[in-house]
Amino acid sequence: MDFVGSHILSIDQFERPDIDRIFAVAVLMEPFAQRKRVTKVLDGAILGNMFFEASTRTRISFGCAFNLLGGEVRETTGIENSALAKGESLYDTARVLSGYSDVIVMRHPEAGSVAEFASASRVPVLNGGDGANEHPTQALLDLYTIQKEMLAKQRQLDGLRIAMIGDLKYGRTVHSLVKLLCRYKNIHLHLIAPAALQMPEHLVEMARANGHTVHISEQLEGSIAHVDIAYSTRIQEERFGSRAEADLYRGKFRLNQSVYTQHCEPNTVIMHPLPRDSRAEANELDTDLNENPNLAIFRQADNGIVIRMALFALTLDVVDAIDDCSQAVGWYTGSRFQ
Repeated sequence: MDFVGSHILSIDQFERPDIDRIFAVAVLMEPFAQRKRVTKVLDGAILGNMFFEASTRTRISFGCAFNLLGGEVRETTGIENSALAKGESLYDTARVLSGYSDVIVMRHPEAGSVAEFASASRVPVLNGGDGANEHPTQALLDLYTIQKEMLAKQRQLDGLRIAMIGDLKYGRTVHSLVKLLCRYKNIHLHLIAPAALQMPEHLVEMARANGHTVHISEQLEGSIAHVDIAYSTRIQEERFGSRAEADLYRGKFRLNQSVYTQHCEPNTVIMHPLPRDSRAEANELDTDLNENPNLAIFRQADNGIVIRMALFALTLDVVDAIDDCSQAVGWYTGSRFQ
């Protein structure tokens, strides 16, 4: 695809060479994300960070990614704090905010809302998550993480064995990740969820149509025995009618060090899009996994910065100018990336 000036709304936009291009640019971003270099390539540019649904990592990492390229960030958080609460349409909001920004990131609780917004925007729009539909940048950072973790073990993405665990019905991160994995060969998907929260059938059929093996199960232990990646998700409480309804499924699949040691291969990588629900009744990934070197959740979060930097650089066409606008870091950076 031609990234310059384009909206980034769905994994459907990308073919495998596009993914390779994003990952190649992400590698170029690593010295800046790791505070080894500083660049001002987007000096004067403005990101409109429009988050109409709760977010911590996604909102802040998009803002940090733009700042690390030298740009400035303006934010709106929560529908109640925006003109949408006064009845303004997405069309009007997009027309106005795109006059104030050079690029916009938007999150909204309704599926399809970001695409609707983008259709009226005068600048590129990146999807920060639209309801239970998609989260394309999360899927890209997940796959970038998987690729790095597999390369460290002399493995490739083709032939990957991955278990997706938890709320697969409402978990937009796994929806986008399944779509992304359909660009690769011979993937083995193990979908572990309560029957009522299984992966949407159209995504299961998409995976099978692309020649991938799909195993569906309601049992955790036997389904994680022979996988490269155990990707856990939280129960998406905000998508349920009530907390009581969500509580019916909370805590069904708990991974701790004992379960990992007993049922997983020694080098199985543990992932989670975060936040992990650490309340006693949920405890999806126990804190006793924190010292497990195969727990990749924080490396995963770090990788969100370089992926989002890459998308900004590609969309705003500054990839080739980054080094010309860079210099060494002049402040203490400590050991944050060790």
